Amino acid sequence: MSGIVKTKFSESENSIDMENPEAKIPEATSVNAADTKKQKKPKPNNKKLRQAEAAAKKAMVAEDENRVEVAVGMEESIVNGSVETEKKSINQKKKNKNKSKSAKKVQTEPPSIPVSELFPDGNFPEGEIMTHPIPKDLADDRKAKDRFSSEEKRTLDRMHTDIYQELRHGAEAHRQTRQYMQQFIKPGMTMIQICEELENTARRLIGENGLEAGLAFPTGCSLNHCAAHYTPNAGDTTVLQYDDVCKIDFGTHIKGRIIDCAFTLTFNNKYDKLLEAVKDATNTGIREAGIDVRFCDIGAAIQEVMESYEVELDGKTYQVKAIRNLNGHSIGPYRIHSGKTVPIVKGGESTRMEENEFYAIETFGSTGRGLVHDDMDCSHYMKVYDAPFVPLRLQSSKQLLATINKHFSTLAFCKRWLDRAGATKYQMALKDLCDKGVVEAYPPLCDIKGCYTAQYEHTIMLRPTCKEIVSRGDDY
Repeated sequence: MSGIVKTKFSESENSIDMENPEAKIPEATSVNAADTKKQKKPKPNNKKLRQAEAAAKKAMVAEDENRVEVAVGMEESIVNGSVETEKKSINQKKKNKNKSKSAKKVQTEPPSIPVSELFPDGNFPEGEIMTHPIPKDLADDRKAKDRFSSEEKRTLDRMHTDIYQELRHGAEAHRQTRQYMQQFIKPGMTMIQICEELENTARRLIGENGLEAGLAFPTGCSLNHCAAHYTPNAGDTTVLQYDDVCKIDFGTHIKGRIIDCAFTLTFNNKYDKLLEAVKDATNTGIREAGIDVRFCDIGAAIQEVMESYEVELDGKTYQVKAIRNLNGHSIGPYRIHSGKTVPIVKGGESTRMEENEFYAIETFGSTGRGLVHDDMDCSHYMKVYDAPFVPLRLQSSKQLLATINKHFSTLAFCKRWLDRAGATKYQMALKDLCDKGVVEAYPPLCDIKGCYTAQYEHTIMLRPTCKEIVSRGDDY
């Protein structure tokens, strides 16, 4: 039984006679095996083909990995690009802010931008710094030497910083105005044209604001033998000539802190020695001035330097003389002459300069007698600083006094400025105020006719630690 195999055939195939013992079943089995072998595909035996397929698979895997890396890189670059763009925009904004902060305004030509806009932080340029000299009559020199190293003096210095900045503000406006005017003034101009251009420029640069900021006194433009206190009144037709010697003296102020500074302008070189003598004398007075120094010592030093010069004019030699009745002076708030005088000849007072005082050091040289007197039509006026109350009967005097109090207070003014303030028909009222002692007149001061006079002037601060020539500039 175990040797018999039962096979099922289809009806179409020939049936096997089971009774025939000679029937061979293995033949049928061998036929089916042969058919099965034909149906199966033989496996390739080519080694190169298998290697090519493996390489293709590796290439596909590598390509997929590259695609993933590229996608990730693109995402990172997008993110990084956006971050970098954001950083660049932030940096650009910072740069723009820094530019806006660091970008300083530059003065125009002619100057028109207020000085306060050029220095928005309120720190104005310092003047020339000098040490206090040792007083000649004092043996103890320790105070002068120790002022820079003394903590106490530096503390006192810092307490007055606001005042110093106000003076430096006015000094910077003065410097820029005068440097422009030195280029502007030419022979053939009328004196009114010169004064109005100077005053309008100074008002713009100082930022005129009532009594808070403005001009401290009228522009002096004295010519030749006239040494001081001349400014043209309305209708004056005086014209500047090539051979004239013109003294330009004007002042600015911030909250009553006055800068008084002057220079001499010439067009003919023959006056150079005269100007050199006066400039040297002024610098000598500045150098000699200081805390505890006596006025008489300053005057003697100025005269010695001034009168050591000679000037030759038209073939004749003149000694430069110090004008002995003109002086420097101390300066107070809203007070151009605050009580002390600085002589320019020997024999003055033995009063000493004191700490935190402000002075106008000015010298006048002349080829004439060296003595001035009142002359010509008066143009300068000033309300008396400590004048007592005086009853006024004239209504016009009351109105004029109200105008003076409103626009000038105790600062000097001139008739042109009264016209500018809107005052009319004030001549009688002005004379009445002068007669009553409420207002004082300051007529032009002249030496003998035919001579020439020159002037140089600077404002100095006697700080606790040092001496500052606040109005010093590149010009003089």
